[in-house]
Amino acid sequence: MTTPLYHVGLDVGGSSMKGGVVDDTGRALSAVSLPTEAHRGQEFGLERMCETIRAAVKQAGLSMDRIASIGVATPGLMDIPAGVILDPPNLKPWQNVPVRRHIADVFGLPTAFQNDANAAAMGEFWAGAGRGVRSLGLFTLGTGVGGGIVLDGKVLEGRHSHGAELGHIIIDMSNPRRCGCGRLGCLEAYASANSVVLRTREALDKDGGRSALHRLKEELSARAIFDAAAKGDELAARIVEETALYLAVGATCLMHTIDPDMIVFGGGMIAAGPAFLERIRHHVRARAFPVPAERTQVRYAELGSDAGFIGAAACGRLLLDGAARTGARRAEG
Repeated sequence: MTTPLYHVGLDVGGSSMKGGVVDDTGRALSAVSLPTEAHRGQEFGLERMCETIRAAVKQAGLSMDRIASIGVATPGLMDIPAGVILDPPNLKPWQNVPVRRHIADVFGLPTAFQNDANAAAMGEFWAGAGRGVRSLGLFTLGTGVGGGIVLDGKVLEGRHSHGAELGHIIIDMSNPRRCGCGRLGCLEAYASANSVVLRTREALDKDGGRSALHRLKEELSARAIFDAAAKGDELAARIVEETALYLAVGATCLMHTIDPDMIVFGGGMIAAGPAFLERIRHHVRARAFPVPAERTQVRYAELGSDAGFIGAAACGRLLLDGAARTGARRAEG
């Protein structure tokens, strides 16, 4: 009888890191979250990663000798082939952190390293909305817009570890908004939660006091804007409709570039519900070529905040499978 394989995934964020044990089918057996406390430095951060991994294994009722591989996902600028975080804005003052080597040395296990949005895409591909498809593109909608692409079961990393930066697709150069990255016309400048709030504030300045959102102007949030739209507020409804259009433009650009089976939207903004998703689909159908418009599924993500660690675990599993195939070829040779 074959002993079941288990994999640990770790998703490192600016405020917390989440780890879990995942079985060979993508089912999470545990989920542990610990504060990142990046300000305490990268040596502390590396040890906190190890602590989170050990806690996830313990919560799953396993010992480390039952773990076959580890995958770690982090944000920010990175060198994926080298396994190094370079200069992450959300993890100051970390620089040039050898994540993969440290984790592999501590645990003595095959260790994969991946961008956090790429890992989330792999999680949805393996165990979430994308189960059964061969390719997908994921847009993560939060304070910014992230992205990940999976083609034939492999993450599209790009030659310089900057593949699938979907939030920085240029969607407007006629009168472009400035993005948080400093450049002009990026999707993130139009369709992130922060940009939805900023665009609404600008619209309220010209509204003449008609919108109910004036009462919330100092405490405005994307959720409040979507709620107001659902209640019939005209200004909020216009902002939401424009946001659906902007996301559809980004999705159509991706569809015309890689022709995936599925486009997935994840992150906090999908709490807007099915009506918002249907408006995105409507605008995609109006702009995409007829065949991809008909055949490409456009869906919400299913795994929530677990997608990152599940996808990181999937990357570790793929690393293990690749090593096994290489060994088999050598044995045959």
